[in-house]
Amino acid sequence: MAHLALYRAWRPQTFGDMVGQQHIVQTLQNAIREDRLSHAYLFSGPRGTGKTSAAKILAKAVNCESGPAVEPCNECSQCERITSGSVMDVVEIDAASNRGVEEIRDIRDKVKYAPTEVRRKVYIIDEVHMLTTEAFNALLKTLEEPPGHVMFVLATTEPHKLPPTIISRCQRFDFRRVSLEEQAGRLREICEEERITAEEEALRYISRLSDGGMRDALSLLDQISSFTGGQVSLEQAVAATGGLPSEQFSRLAVAIRESDAAQVLLEIDEMMRAGKSADKCLEQLMHYFRDLLLAQLAPEAGDSSGRIANPAELKEVSRGFSRERLFAIIDLLNRYQGEMKYAAHPQTMFEIALLKLCSESSATSVAGAAAGSGANAPADGAGRGELVHLKQQVAALESKLSALASGGGLSATAASASSPGSGSARSGASGGVASAAPRAAPVSRAKLNAFAEARDTASQAQSKWPQILQRVKEERVTVYAWLVDGEPVAYADDSVAVAFKNTIHRETTERPANKGVIEGVLSSIFGKPTQLVTCMQKEWQDAVAGASGEPNSERAGEELLLVPDDEGGDKSEPWVDEAVRLFGEQLVTIKDD
Repeated sequence: MAHLALYRAWRPQTFGDMVGQQHIVQTLQNAIREDRLSHAYLFSGPRGTGKTSAAKILAKAVNCESGPAVEPCNECSQCERITSGSVMDVVEIDAASNRGVEEIRDIRDKVKYAPTEVRRKVYIIDEVHMLTTEAFNALLKTLEEPPGHVMFVLATTEPHKLPPTIISRCQRFDFRRVSLEEQAGRLREICEEERITAEEEALRYISRLSDGGMRDALSLLDQISSFTGGQVSLEQAVAATGGLPSEQFSRLAVAIRESDAAQVLLEIDEMMRAGKSADKCLEQLMHYFRDLLLAQLAPEAGDSSGRIANPAELKEVSRGFSRERLFAIIDLLNRYQGEMKYAAHPQTMFEIALLKLCSESSATSVAGAAAGSGANAPADGAGRGELVHLKQQVAALESKLSALASGGGLSATAASASSPGSGSARSGASGGVASAAPRAAPVSRAKLNAFAEARDTASQAQSKWPQILQRVKEERVTVYAWLVDGEPVAYADDSVAVAFKNTIHRETTERPANKGVIEGVLSSIFGKPTQLVTCMQKEWQDAVAGASGEPNSERAGEELLLVPDDEGGDKSEPWVDEAVRLFGEQLVTIKDD
């Protein structure tokens, strides 16, 4: 059975045909009835909600031979010619293609002439936000004081890009997304008129995919009905639109909940064999977990809350997840979706994301049990937050104790901080000049020697170093500015050793927030948790010399601690600290002309 393009056949021809915009229709009809039409209107809203259609209906209503009328008759010669686009006084302009000042000047020169075929000239400028600044300036005066026989209708999906001077000269109407119920009802009427057999669930699925745009819903219905020969079922609708059955998402969610990595890989393999793209699957899976979260937080929201599955199924699957777990899953999937844009192998990124969810599932449950144990245990969220904080404190203390044990006593930093007249007292005497960045964590000679012995593995990190720097730059450009001073020198024990030329660069890189960004990128690129270990190039060269058997008496048995020397050996010179205090820590490159 051959069908006309449904959107063209069912495009609104009267105000009564418009779906979901009753408040706008009523306002415009009252203005026509009371002869209080404005000289300029701004129709804004999402795509496919009827902005351009409303503009053409308004042009027909004010120029109808039996009008101005609240509804065009669509039978007189004027209405028919405006519908076909053959009236010279009703001009529709695509601002995306005609965005220059010359086109707007041409309009400004022609508006002063009276219409020759209809009652009022109507200029419909679609996607008006695409006009250049010069074009907007040329349009301003005409919009402010147009002749009485001219009406402007500006349509846009991005009203925030319009100058306030343009918006203030128009009556603005915001078109809203059409609700799921209204869309499904309209599609049902069209199916009856076009003799298309469609399941109710299929129509609701199409309405969910269109995201409130009636035009998109009609296009999808036309596509699916052509694919199925006029018999539209839910299964066929999912297949025709490249979607995945909700049962497959349910199985995948259960596998993630049970930490069943083998089942997760099987489901991914089935998706790929069905010809689905990894990025699209990840996006739909994120929507599915979003629906699971809504099923818990807002179970009374009804059918409109679901995009992938029906609410009954969502409620059943969501019972096995905590709210915190669902938030964490959505956050991780969203992060990997952004990284997938730059991945050479999207399917691998998809697999890593879901396997990471499986590995984090058991860890989250153990943490939740630990946080909730005890007679006076706090709420789940607070308890887990305190547990994470305590673990961080314990890890920091263990690191300090390890450094003290390997050095045989207190470091010079601690000694200088506790002794009178040392670094802190000296900075106070100099007018409060303090160190620009906290001292980096010490690196034991034993650990650095282990890296020196494994220096042949540096090629693994060096080959990926440009990619690491690019990813860090995308995450946080300030961290990239400090890290670019370093050079990867070894890769061992799931750690990357980076040697720095400048002390400030190394110390700023070691800050917890900055180091967290870098280690996140390293873990993503290497495909497993990877730590960052930093040192100075001098210390690295000494460690390499020691590993090669070359004598180095000056540093024999010395702890590799980056600490100030009050006798004049401060790695961070006072003038450097003073410069950072005066000008900030932002890295600036000065080039001589």
